[in-house]
Amino acid sequence: MTRVGLLGYGIAGRVFHAPLISSTEGMDLVAIVTANPERRAHARAAHPEAKIVTPEELFELDLDLIVVATPNKTHVRYALKAIGRGVAVVVDKPFAPTSAEAADLVTTAEKAGVPLTVFQNRRWDSDFLTLKKVVGQLGEVRRFESRFERWVPEIWDNWREFGDPAEAGGLLYDLGAHLVDQALQLFGPVRTVYAELDRRRPGAQVDDDVFVALTHENGVRSHLWASAHAANYGPRFRVLGSEGAFEIDGLDEQEDALAAGRRPGEDWGRESRTGRLGVLDETVEVAVEPGAYQQFYAEIQAGRTPVDPAGAVAALQVIEAAFQSARENKVVEL
Repeated sequence: MTRVGLLGYGIAGRVFHAPLISSTEGMDLVAIVTANPERRAHARAAHPEAKIVTPEELFELDLDLIVVATPNKTHVRYALKAIGRGVAVVVDKPFAPTSAEAADLVTTAEKAGVPLTVFQNRRWDSDFLTLKKVVGQLGEVRRFESRFERWVPEIWDNWREFGDPAEAGGLLYDLGAHLVDQALQLFGPVRTVYAELDRRRPGAQVDDDVFVALTHENGVRSHLWASAHAANYGPRFRVLGSEGAFEIDGLDEQEDALAAGRRPGEDWGRESRTGRLGVLDETVEVAVEPGAYQQFYAEIQAGRTPVDPAGAVAALQVIEAAFQSARENKVVEL
């Protein structure tokens, strides 16, 4: 059995990591770190086999894998501590507050011979898996449009909404980490970055309305949106190529399923959503591929690295360029 310790039991730990670890054959969730009384009670009820411990106690346990699902500003500190103990580590996105810190983590892990990976679960979204399957039918891709839009008009009391730069809060670090990662996975390295970052909600301390335009080295242009203040949603993906287009609405349903208590098993990730593939009125419906978040930990259990952390470093470089572009109102070259 792979003995796993989970640092953090907020949304990331409670909804994603703990359920996925517990449902992975060969993995044993032996300890969870959370100081919040309500979360401790939830963890005990949902995972009675796991000890509820402090961070200090966790690092004294005999573990094979440590998962860092704490606030962004603590990612580097805890990951370095795990590496120092020679324990394989998963770091939730964003990998680190800066690309320099992320690159140092990668170097430190390589020198220590410790496996390191980043939880980019949306590489296994149903719609993204579907797009990867059909993108070759579009000819030469000219433009990729991708959106994560929500209607959350009230600011909530969470570190993601705090203005201190050390928190690495805001939508560009949060949903933007997924948007940029998916664009890089599909179309490769980026040459230029342009961004518009706004604070739309009264009292907002961080970006809550984001647009980022990337020009990839192969000429594809990626247009990426994230918003907490979208009263109407655009398509999740719209991809335009020389031979046709692909478009799909809605969001992957795995997060909602996990939050509702469902676990990966038979028929997991299957949806009734369909995409549209073709030209104008001459389109065909495309059934979505099943979502597969469970694949992340299955890959680790099989001894493979599901996400190369070097890719997370590249994504952070793009995010930093987007902040610079918005701040200086200019296109930034990488």
